[in-house]
Amino acid sequence: METLELHIPQSLFSPAAYEHFEGEYALDVLKAGPDLYSFAQPLIYRVDVSNTGDALLLTGTVEGEATTSCARCLDSFSFPITGDVEGYFLINEGDEAPGDMEEEEFEVLPANNTIDLAPYLQAALLLEVPLVPLCKDDCAGICPTCGTNLNEGTCSCEPTEETSVANNPFAVLKDLPLDN
Repeated sequence: METLELHIPQSLFSPAAYEHFEGEYALDVLKAGPDLYSFAQPLIYRVDVSNTGDALLLTGTVEGEATTSCARCLDSFSFPITGDVEGYFLINEGDEAPGDMEEEEFEVLPANNTIDLAPYLQAALLLEVPLVPLCKDDCAGICPTCGTNLNEGTCSCEPTEETSVANNPFAVLKDLPLDN
């Protein structure tokens, strides 16, 4: 995994100090479960680091254009993605995090005063990728028999007994009168 080091300047160690950082992060591929998301262009990040007294609070956004395969028709498609970046770093190892934070929710600032932004940018994107990537909401998918992309037209396959409406246990519901 490529690192993206953010050096914390000495000026940020004063209480209530604040600094803005922005730049690009070249991420080739992001793996989310069985899906792969590629990025042809570098991601743009904008983050703010503020001193809360005992810790540094990292907040911001990361955005770019992701390309992946549709889960139904398997065609490649691109979509814009924006994620919220968050991090909390204790300045001194002996300091305690706020009582409402779990141990996994913060880190201790390394002695070299450098934060690796890469895992925070990737985590922000992972929260935003779709659970099931679809090229469009009404994607028809592919024919399970011949593999024709049904978004481009119909296929000549005959419906099998398994796919016929008569064998559908919910077929009786289509004639059910419903009050509007």
